[in-house]
Amino acid sequence: MPPTFVIAGKLNREYILPPTGQPLLDAPGGDLLYAAGGLAVWDSGVNTGLVGRVGEEYPRQWLRDLEHRGFDTNGIHTLRELQNVDLRNFIAFTDTNERSHSNAVSHFARRQLPFPKSLLGYQAPDESRKDPREPELISPAALDVPRQYWNVRHVHICPFDFISQSQMVNLFRGGSNQTVSLDPAPGYMFPAFWRDLRLVLQGVTVFQPSEEELRSLFWGETNDLWEMARRISEYGPQIIVIKRGLLGQWVYDVPGNHRYEVPAYPSRLVDPTGAGDAFCGGFLAGFQKTNDPLMAALYGSVSASLKIEGSGPFYALGVLPGLAEARLHSLKEMTHTL
Repeated sequence: MPPTFVIAGKLNREYILPPTGQPLLDAPGGDLLYAAGGLAVWDSGVNTGLVGRVGEEYPRQWLRDLEHRGFDTNGIHTLRELQNVDLRNFIAFTDTNERSHSNAVSHFARRQLPFPKSLLGYQAPDESRKDPREPELISPAALDVPRQYWNVRHVHICPFDFISQSQMVNLFRGGSNQTVSLDPAPGYMFPAFWRDLRLVLQGVTVFQPSEEELRSLFWGETNDLWEMARRISEYGPQIIVIKRGLLGQWVYDVPGNHRYEVPAYPSRLVDPTGAGDAFCGGFLAGFQKTNDPLMAALYGSVSASLKIEGSGPFYALGVLPGLAEARLHSLKEMTHTL
């Protein structure tokens, strides 16, 4: 039996020094898992197929843990070619909650923490040298998607290289009544890429950039976020969600011509890693349940609010029963229609 949802994204081994709380050292992470965790707040992993790539050194137990949570891992492929690719990802949060991916040794020293041997030799990837038109080996490819996933109705594509994302969109766009959600990668969200992106948007139902990414795409043209959303809608997406971090989300419902401002739920900030991915996962679950863009955004906002209160992709699954539903009810009262 095919799953209800499919999520495609990168997997990595995380080393996180969060703003508060204990460090997370060599733990499973990546956009794929954070989106899966956000979705699972509302729908257990039993109905979710995951698509990603790992190397042979990736701990088998981590994949078994996903299966024990009920996720379908038939779309996660182990590639021998990834044995020389560093899947480690280091993130340290500064005193002002800014993210740093470099100078790992100094960040551990500043916090008076011993430096983990498993992080020796780590070098932050130089994103400026990446060609957005070149597929990355660690990005999931359309060929990785099991045949039983092809006609799944609710699909979310996490950020990875443009070529692999566009091929993934093309794979799913042929299905009848499919909802394809796309979270763009910042590496191609700039004006020179607008022509290429427009072609991909024709197969996208829900486009979910961050505010920074959207402003970068329309740099020098307009400062009006709603105007940016309108221009995006001209090329296919029915829903545009602008993720604004602690300011919440703006939602443009194209068929209904509605604009909504969804505030961020005032939760306790421990670790914001993966909050945007958790939002996207929660949005997909909410849209499947309600077929309503505003309600879907509320589901996503709750997922993000739970995620930032702890570390790890699945922290939100261990909170008190009923907490997500209570926050959903509160957020309904706080939303503004423009």
